[in-house]
Amino acid sequence: MSDPRISHIELDEATILWRNADIEQERRIAIFDLIEENSFKPLRSFAAGHEGPYRLRLSVKDGRLVLEIADEDGGELESLILGLGRFRRPIREYFAICDSYYQAIRKATAQEIETIDMARRGIHNEAAELLLERLDGKVETDFDTARRLFTLICVLHIRG
Repeated sequence: MSDPRISHIELDEATILWRNADIEQERRIAIFDLIEENSFKPLRSFAAGHEGPYRLRLSVKDGRLVLEIADEDGGELESLILGLGRFRRPIREYFAICDSYYQAIRKATAQEIETIDMARRGIHNEAAELLLERLDGKVETDFDTARRLFTLICVLHIRG
């Protein structure tokens, strides 16, 4: 029976160099939301008869995003490698706006927080569209899944 979704996600702990409480919360929420509801169909594996669910491991190696896809039992199915060059600007902008957002939560007015949050969502949405474009022909997924994956990609890029 076909079940094209992510059932488990793991981030390469060696890639994550720095964390704080805000980042940990973002990571936890993104993983929880992603596992609760997602659409993820790696086309090569699916065509070969592996119809899900999938285990996904994200890491960054040599400046590239690596998506290691496994079956439910952990058997390796395929690895996708995406260049991160086109993600550098959205990641940098997302970090900057998130930093502003976290600072605003502590001392800004509700209207200021809302304005910053709208900008944050806009950057996040543009990055999700870019991720969908980069996965085209490799993985069929939906917008919400791409948004959550982008959040986790950002977690992998945090430097102290």
